[in-house]
Amino acid sequence: MSEIRDKPQGREAQRLRTRQRVLDAAIAEFKETGMAEADVGAIVDAAGVARGTFYFHFPTKEHVLLELEAREEARIARELTRFLATARDLPTALAKTIQLVLAMERRLGSLLFKDLLAVHFSPTRPLTDEWMEHPVIVLVVRMIENARDAGEAEIEVDPYHSAVFFLLGLYALLTATTNTKPLRDMALDSYLTTVLRSLEPR
Repeated sequence: MSEIRDKPQGREAQRLRTRQRVLDAAIAEFKETGMAEADVGAIVDAAGVARGTFYFHFPTKEHVLLELEAREEARIARELTRFLATARDLPTALAKTIQLVLAMERRLGSLLFKDLLAVHFSPTRPLTDEWMEHPVIVLVVRMIENARDAGEAEIEVDPYHSAVFFLLGLYALLTATTNTKPLRDMALDSYLTTVLRSLEPR
């Protein structure tokens, strides 16, 4: 009953529906052309709104990607949390993380995926960026902490830096390679092996 009461009503519900239409139209345009070439006019036409409505919800095109990034991260974190509800060793947990990031790339398409990574690492991000705001990093940090505490990883390992290096390397590898199999699978397997060896107890 409380969910019904908490559900947005009236103007707020309409605002959220409009925002979602604009976001969906923008994502479709970005997939087709890339963010830089995306036409705001085409986006508002597809969403059935005025041009000013786009900028009301998203002051820049980069804000669309930040919204998408937050949603995709939350989705990966939910799936990873469910997976980790059963005890997993570090190789299995990191391999699952790679699989979920690859699934995101497939959902978004190569062009939009690379745009998303570009805005993620942009020094001019419109929003402040603290690592604790990124649930995937938090989960990878926890994986490495658990492995270290169980004696499966080097005791002097810094879980935060190791998690960041793992994800940075993964994103760089995916950006620099094509989706061509089996070469990419081999590169990812080699990457995971290298990461795990760097964390092994000495």
